[in-house]
Amino acid sequence: MNANKKIKVTTIGWWNGSYWILSSIRDNEDYNISAIISMSDSGWSTWVLREEFWILPPGDVRRAVMALSCEHDLVKKLFDYRYVKNCSVWWHNLWNLLITAMADITWNFDKWLKQICKMFRVKGRVIPVTLELSNLNVELNDGTIVEWETNIDLNLNEKSSPIKTAYLTPEVKANEKAIKALEKSDLIIIAFWDLYTSIIPNLLVKGIKEAIAWNKKAKVIYFCNLMTKPGETTDFEAIDFVDVIEKYLWENVLDFVVINDGYISEKMSDKYFSLEKKKPVKVRHEEHFNWKSYKVIEADLLHEHTFVRHSFDKVGKVIHNIVKKHIK
Repeated sequence: MNANKKIKVTTIGWWNGSYWILSSIRDNEDYNISAIISMSDSGWSTWVLREEFWILPPGDVRRAVMALSCEHDLVKKLFDYRYVKNCSVWWHNLWNLLITAMADITWNFDKWLKQICKMFRVKGRVIPVTLELSNLNVELNDGTIVEWETNIDLNLNEKSSPIKTAYLTPEVKANEKAIKALEKSDLIIIAFWDLYTSIIPNLLVKGIKEAIAWNKKAKVIYFCNLMTKPGETTDFEAIDFVDVIEKYLWENVLDFVVINDGYISEKMSDKYFSLEKKKPVKVRHEEHFNWKSYKVIEADLLHEHTFVRHSFDKVGKVIHNIVKKHIK
C-alpha cells in the first residue's frame, strides 16, 4: 500500500500496555504507526538519571522502540539487560545508559530518539507525549495527597482511600509531534495498563485530549484492563475504568470500548489475588452501558499461561476488524 494511503494509527499509553498494542499491529503493512508515550515515570533507575542528567524518563520510550523494532526479539533482550549488583551501574539497564549518553551528546531529545529509532529499524514513530519534565500526583477521597508516580504505584493498596483526582506538577504542554499525530490519525488507540499511573498522565498533558476530541474523522478505541490493581482500581468493574477515562478525556469521544470476555481460570484468579490482591475485570451490570455513546466490544483477548496477559494476535484481530468495518 502507498505510504500516503496507509491507515494512520496512533497509540497512547505506557509500559507493557503500549508494548502489547504495538506488537499486535507492528507487522501490518497497511498501518502507519505513531506511538505516544507517557513521560511520568519516576522509578529508581529513571529517577537517578532524571536527577543527575535532567533528562526525560527514558524507560517507557524503550518499550515502544522494542515493540516496533524490526529486530524486536534481539532488541528486547539487549534493552532489558541490567548490570549485575556490586558494579557501579548496577540495576541500570543498557537502554537507560545508551539514551543518557545520546542525550549528553546532543541535548536534543527528539534528535537522539530519531537516531535510535533509525539505528534499531523502528517501524513507525515513537513520540514522547511532552518534552517537559513533570510529576504525577493524586488526591485521595480522604484528602491525602500522594506525589510522584512511583509513590502512587508502591504506596497505595487495597485498604487505601480511592483516588479522587490526578494532576501534573507543573502543568506541561504536549509535544507538537504528538498533537500533529493525533490530528492526522484515522484510528486512536488508548492502551490498557495501570489506569492512573500509566494512561491518565497522557490525558493530563495540555493539548492531548483536545487533539483527540477535535479529530472528528478518527475512531477512538479504549482497551480495558484484564485485572484490577489494588489502590488504583480496587474492585473496579469495566464501567469504572471507562468512566475514569471519560472523566479526563471528556464524554462522547470514545467510539469503541473493548473488554475481555475470555475465561480467566479460578486457579489463576486465586493466584493473582493471593499474591497481588488483583481481581479479573468483569462486566457485572450490562445496563450500565445503556445510552453510552460508544460501542462495547466483548471479545476473548486472553493469553493465559503462567500469567494473565492480552494476546497479541487477539488484540490485533479486534483492531483489524474495527478498521475493516469502520475506517475507509
